[in-house]
Amino acid sequence: MEQKKFYITTPIYYPSDKLHIGHSYCTVATDTMARYKRLRGYDVMFLTGTDEHGQKIERIAKGQGVTPKAYTDKVVEGIKELWKTLHISYDKFIRTTDDYHIKTVQYIFKRLYDQGDIYKSTYEGWYCTPCESFFTQHQLVDGKCPDCGREVEKVKEESYFFRLSKYQDRIIKHMEENPEFLQPNTRQNEMINNFLKPGLEDLAVSRTSFTWGIPVEFDPGHIVYVWIDALSNYISALGYGSGDDSLFQKYWPADVHVVGKEIVRFHSIIWPAMLMALDLPLPKQIFGHGWLVINGGKMSKSVGNVVDPNVLVEKYGVDAIRYFLLREIAFGQDGNFSNEALIQRINSDLANDLGNLVSRTVGMIESYFAGTLPEDRSATEYDADLVQTAKTAVSKVEEAMEKMMFSDALTELWNLIRRTNKYIDETQPWILIKEEQNRPVLANALYHVAESIRIISILLQPFMPNTPQLIYKQLHIEEGELTAWESAKQWGKLPKTLSVEKAKAIFPRIDIKKELKQLEEAIQASQANAIANQKENKQEPPKALEEITIDDFCKVQLKVGEVIASEKVAKSKKLLKNQVKIGDEVRVIFSGISQWYTPEEMVGKKVVVAYNLKPRKMMGEMSYGMILAADDGAERLSLLTVDKGDMPSGADIS
Repeated sequence: MEQKKFYITTPIYYPSDKLHIGHSYCTVATDTMARYKRLRGYDVMFLTGTDEHGQKIERIAKGQGVTPKAYTDKVVEGIKELWKTLHISYDKFIRTTDDYHIKTVQYIFKRLYDQGDIYKSTYEGWYCTPCESFFTQHQLVDGKCPDCGREVEKVKEESYFFRLSKYQDRIIKHMEENPEFLQPNTRQNEMINNFLKPGLEDLAVSRTSFTWGIPVEFDPGHIVYVWIDALSNYISALGYGSGDDSLFQKYWPADVHVVGKEIVRFHSIIWPAMLMALDLPLPKQIFGHGWLVINGGKMSKSVGNVVDPNVLVEKYGVDAIRYFLLREIAFGQDGNFSNEALIQRINSDLANDLGNLVSRTVGMIESYFAGTLPEDRSATEYDADLVQTAKTAVSKVEEAMEKMMFSDALTELWNLIRRTNKYIDETQPWILIKEEQNRPVLANALYHVAESIRIISILLQPFMPNTPQLIYKQLHIEEGELTAWESAKQWGKLPKTLSVEKAKAIFPRIDIKKELKQLEEAIQASQANAIANQKENKQEPPKALEEITIDDFCKVQLKVGEVIASEKVAKSKKLLKNQVKIGDEVRVIFSGISQWYTPEEMVGKKVVVAYNLKPRKMMGEMSYGMILAADDGAERLSLLTVDKGDMPSGADIS
């Protein structure tokens, strides 16, 4: 029998110097589905990558004095490192700067042009650079981008257009005839009622106002615009349009594109229209998940509410973070992130329920039977219910996973974990051990618990890659037949004379009050770095400033400070910790300037310090004041210094 195929993708991420936990949510979910399908025996292709072209990248790179490719090379390294940290098991990582992708995009563009689906005209309208999207006047919200709320700019330029309107009725028909095509169902209703039925306009698919992109082969002054470029990655990664399209023949159409709800429109309307124009099958499903929100708002670097997944993984381990993301939120809906919810999940579900179950089971087998269960056993009245609960859990987990309902799957799994803990309370091993004649019943009870833990470990594998291995080691289980997914459906696979080996707690309990304070400090420091790194808002037209009086200005005390020592902050890429002499005192002042100044360069500088600024905590320490600098909005920075070397530290600036 031929092995079943499964092709799953995440969106290709726009190169950013800091992917937050919201980006990680999508990729962790996709990885979980890929792992599940592999465990079920599928030949899986899991694709992710980066979308690296466009005007925004060109501007950022220019501001940093590097080429766009050099800038994206550096950022992609960080993205790949994060996916490694989160144990993302992708099979292929595509970059839209890869040569094979460029050739495929040029092939697609030329083919669509030759058959009349792309034509040249002039575009005039509103453009949002950060979102790389065009909008008509009526689509703007209060004159700003409807997606991100930033300022837009009026543009008029010669463009090639894709006949998107031509495929409107076909897309509506496909959605209506295939209700599973776009999930959740609310997304499909939104696309039909808000975009398709009101009417589609043809889509501008080339630009002439910048050069960082894929050139239109037959008209080099034009650059292929982002959606033809980016969306084509799903088939260019498989070799479509190349000399070897064997992967395309093997895996296309995709089983599911996993995307954030903000880009559902592009994936469910523009992408299907492109595929229809190319006479290619449409993906079987597009799943638009919700956002992780903080205080009701989407995570965004521009508003400074991002949470760095590296901070969380460093403190709690990757499995705990993956579990929280998948358990706390129903996939497809928005879900709130909070430090309290995270720590409560770790303590309640992971430490109390799962961790304690494993620890006390292995501990009792070691204590009561010197680490090895005897073969002599007697059944209890509670055995049948535990066995049935385990069989039901496997079935319900599979049912939920096929619908990508990760939270529901984990709920079913935890029902088994809690039922197993209850079984221990029902059989009371600590009472049975007191009478020698009860030892067969005790051995039977502990075997049942251990076998339930084996099944639990198998079901955990897609969600938490490391935890099952730790459990297998304590139960002396080697990976293979006893850890295969199908073996979870068969009770009694553990050796009759099971041997165990106790280890440290898998998930230690956390002191909530103490931990919340430490976590808040770590996240605040990470957010401060993210804000310092965020320069894209500098590209927007400056807002009118409120005028102040001389009395207002005099409230700010500026003084000359001499940097007498400086060092990099170990857990920060941007911060320097400076000791600044101001008159007779020495202050510690943190500055996010290590991109532009080394500690050695700082020592001896006479800098301008905002002296009466309220102190704030950074990286666990207090910073007393601010060293002032000039910023041109293009990723360049220069400290404000005094030009007279003999000006004493502590001198007032007026």
